[in-house]
Amino acid sequence: MIEVKKLVRKFGAFTAVNNVSFDVDKGEVLGFLGPNGAGKTTTMRIITGYIEPSSGTVRVGGHDIAKDAESAKSLIGYLPENAPLYRDMDVSGFLRFAAAIRGLKGRVATEAIDRVIEICHLDSVFHQSIDTLSKGYTRRTVLAQAILHDPPVLILDEPTDGLDPNQKFEVRNLINKMAKDKAIIISTHILEEVEACCTRAIVIAKGSLVANGTPASLKGMSENANTILAAVSGISLDALREILSGTGKVLKTVCIGGNPAADEIKIRIVPSSGSGLHVSEIVSLLTSKGIKIHEICLDGGRLDEVFRQITIKDQEGLCA
Repeated sequence: MIEVKKLVRKFGAFTAVNNVSFDVDKGEVLGFLGPNGAGKTTTMRIITGYIEPSSGTVRVGGHDIAKDAESAKSLIGYLPENAPLYRDMDVSGFLRFAAAIRGLKGRVATEAIDRVIEICHLDSVFHQSIDTLSKGYTRRTVLAQAILHDPPVLILDEPTDGLDPNQKFEVRNLINKMAKDKAIIISTHILEEVEACCTRAIVIAKGSLVANGTPASLKGMSENANTILAAVSGISLDALREILSGTGKVLKTVCIGGNPAADEIKIRIVPSSGSGLHVSEIVSLLTSKGIKIHEICLDGGRLDEVFRQITIKDQEGLCA
C-alpha cells in the first residue's frame, strides 16, 4: 500500500532525509522511531504529498504521489504533528467541512460524522468551539477528520500526544481494530506504544534508516537480550559463580544488586554464545544445590536500550 524508494529531501546544504526506502502492506502497523530532528516528520510529509522530495519516489495504493497526487491523497488519512484546525469553527462544523473536502455528501457524510464522533468520543463537545477545547479533545478532533472517509492508509504523527492514559488506551485499541484493513504508519516517542500497536518498526537517525524489524526482533538487539535475571539467597556470589560456570554454558555472572539484610543477591546470567541455556536448567541446578530462588526470568531485551544503542551516536549536534 505504501512504497518508499530511495527518498532524499534536502533543505539547502542540509539533508533531512537520506536515501530512505521501506514498504508498508495492508494489515501492517509500522512504528516510525527516531530522535528529534532525525527526519521522521519530513518523511511523513513527503508520503502525504505535503512537501516534495529532492529525489526518490513514493507510491500510495499504486499511485505516485508526485505524478498522481489526487488519487494517492484520496487514499490517505493524515494526523499531522501540529493539529490543523479552524479554531473559530465548532467540532460539528469542522467535521462537516472535512467531509465536504473528501466528497462526502448527504446521508453518507452524516453517517461518517456520526461514526467518528462515537469512535473518538467527541459527543460531549460536538457543538463546542474548537478554540475552547482541551489539548486531548483537540487531538481527538484531528484524529476524527483523519479517519472520516475510512481511508485504507493512515499516517499518524504522534497520535496520542496530549491524551491522558485512558484516552491513549482507547486510541491504541482503535488502531489495533483498524489495522487488519489498513496500512498504518505511526510516528511516536512512546516506545510502549510500539509494543502495544505495531507489527513492525523502523528507526531513523540523521535522516538515514538504521533499523527495521518486528518489535521482538529489535528488542533482541539489546545487549542484555536473552540473559537470565535471578534473585537468590543462601549462597555467596563467588560460590554461585563457581556453580554456574561449571555448567559450561555461562559466560559470566554479574551482580546487579540485592538485599544484604535478607541475604539476597540479584544477578544477571550471561549465557555463552550458542549455548542454548534455558531458565529451567538454572532453576533445576540451583534448587538441587539447596539455593533459594526468589525470582527468575528471561530478559527479552528492551526497546529503549536498543533505541539508545543505535541512535545515541547520531544525536550529537541535533537540536532537541
